[in-house]
Amino acid sequence: MFDGRSMGSMGANCYLLACDETKKGVVIDPGEEAKQIERWVAEAGITVEYILLTHGHFDHIGAVGALKNVWGAKVAIHQADAKMLTDREILSYFGGAPSQGEPDEYLTDGQVIQVGKEKITVIATPGHTPGGVCFLTSVGLICGDTLFAGSIGRTDFPGGSFPQLIHSITTKLLCLPEETPIYPGHMQPSTIGREKKGNPFF
Repeated sequence: MFDGRSMGSMGANCYLLACDETKKGVVIDPGEEAKQIERWVAEAGITVEYILLTHGHFDHIGAVGALKNVWGAKVAIHQADAKMLTDREILSYFGGAPSQGEPDEYLTDGQVIQVGKEKITVIATPGHTPGGVCFLTSVGLICGDTLFAGSIGRTDFPGGSFPQLIHSITTKLLCLPEETPIYPGHMQPSTIGREKKGNPFF
């Protein structure tokens, strides 16, 4: 089972991925509208075992604390972005979002998270943020703000690096099969092949 919905004022995409057999799943990047996400998951009949974060910007983490309290799920983010969940100075830079609490696990490059019969492979893709990651799944690549349809993530925020982001994308993502769907953190899906051929940054 896979579904994605645009949430909040920034239109960040939140994704729900679950094993059809066990009904165990993960929620990726719950940025805002915790109550709406809670209803969505309840209606799908999914038990959320992990809240996975592609990076630590406020529009991707703003509902983490509230949903962890509801589900008791493990929160996982790359260590390089972990302080974005709790650091007052960083949170205030991005509009004064409240602390989301400490993560339960740190994500690492190549790590495989298994939920039911679903396997989720972590791909470290720093550049948009120091600890940005993507998730390779049975339905495609969930890539946060690393790669978009026709564009790439911004690198003018603190910790961003344009050369690092381009290196991450070209060495970690564009080598995937061209038919691989990509599900970005904002806007519509695409495919690896479409971005290799038509994205002006490559």
